[in-house]
Amino acid sequence: MSTNTVSTSAVPTSAGRPAARADRRDRANIPVTIILAVASLAVLVPLLVTVSMALKSTAQAVDGNAFSLPDPVSVAGVAEAWVMTNFPRGFVVSLFVSTVTVGGVIVLSAMASYAISRNWERRLFRYSFFYLLGAMFLPFPVLALSQVKLTGLVGLDNPAGVALLHVMFQLSFSTLLFTAFLRSIPEELEESARLDGATTRQAFWRLVFPLLAPMSATVGILAFLHSWNDFMMPSLITSDPAWQTLPVLQSIFQTQFSNNYNVAFASYMMSMAPAIVVYLFTQRWVMSGVTQGAIK
Repeated sequence: MSTNTVSTSAVPTSAGRPAARADRRDRANIPVTIILAVASLAVLVPLLVTVSMALKSTAQAVDGNAFSLPDPVSVAGVAEAWVMTNFPRGFVVSLFVSTVTVGGVIVLSAMASYAISRNWERRLFRYSFFYLLGAMFLPFPVLALSQVKLTGLVGLDNPAGVALLHVMFQLSFSTLLFTAFLRSIPEELEESARLDGATTRQAFWRLVFPLLAPMSATVGILAFLHSWNDFMMPSLITSDPAWQTLPVLQSIFQTQFSNNYNVAFASYMMSMAPAIVVYLFTQRWVMSGVTQGAIK
């Protein structure tokens, strides 16, 4: 009696398929990894040069080798830049503008997103969302002349006016993020709160707004980084040089630095240090908030 046998080597096994797909993904990720590594070097190398030059003495800074390490380390350039640019006052002004911007962007965009997402079937709210999306394509340089004239007429040619404009120009993108995130919050929670006697305002502030904490952190961090690093808007809006933000103060005192490169780089380092520290400690909230909003 003969039996028919089938060679198992001719039948592809399913166990080998995931491994093959994983190998293909790993090979596809190699170019991406190389690109990200080169892009990281494009940021890290200038940062290393800035810190190294800031900690050099004047004699070391003018030797022509920007990539050499300070030997010995000197903080004379940092101290001189601190006094020359009046860093404490510039820091307070930048902190005021950034703080007002963060608070205003979070509160206004969260409220606008809540109204739009919960009234999407109404034409007014739906068109308001499209209007905000259209405003994202209007950068400040296009409207700079009219904004400078308007802020001067109403007496807002100062840090308060800069903070107000920062809020307005970041409102569109922040509303988009909040609206996407709000769709993941079931409306049944609010209906339950209303059955217990809560008004719409109470349901938003006591129930919905606390649930927006991940996206609020993301929006706040992005708003802070944009406001802290902005140069064009404060330089055009603020009329008194004494009340300029740190990026503008660096430009004002650039001619006084002359060949004192260590003083110039020290001012750069002091200006960008707060933004770097904030991002290093909060970047995980940025990624998690954007990811949740995109998925949900």
